[in-house]
Amino acid sequence: MRVIIQRVLNAHVKIKSDVVGNINQGLLVLVGFSDNDDENTVIKMCEKLLNLRIFSDDKGKMNLSLIDISGEMLIVSNFTLYGNADKGNRPNFSNAGRPDLAATLYQYMIENLKRSGLNIQSGEFGAMMEVTLTNDGPVTLIIDKE
Repeated sequence: MRVIIQRVLNAHVKIKSDVVGNINQGLLVLVGFSDNDDENTVIKMCEKLLNLRIFSDDKGKMNLSLIDISGEMLIVSNFTLYGNADKGNRPNFSNAGRPDLAATLYQYMIENLKRSGLNIQSGEFGAMMEVTLTNDGPVTLIIDKE
């Protein structure tokens, strides 16, 4: 499982011209799955995302989590996170998870995060999407749970 996390002031995702997910202050999370991932991997990542201390406290230090600030999260599936461009100029996506497994884990991740009580929004698995964001900082992290 691989995620790119961006701390945002706002973000939204569109499919065609329809906004399907929209958040204010919080995290935009692009997520890709491999065939090695399972529900336990997803649970650990969800805990990490909710508790990652990357929001500023009153002294300007990154010391607060999404839960601490009652922030919001937008989850967008992105199999291209497993793209490998080491050879040639066209990426190889053979390390990306099978679509059936990835779709199941994506839905499981969304359901798991919604149990936090925070506003959790999402894109649509497998859809062509447009993602717009205002990065805050900018703060961008990559987490790889292999």
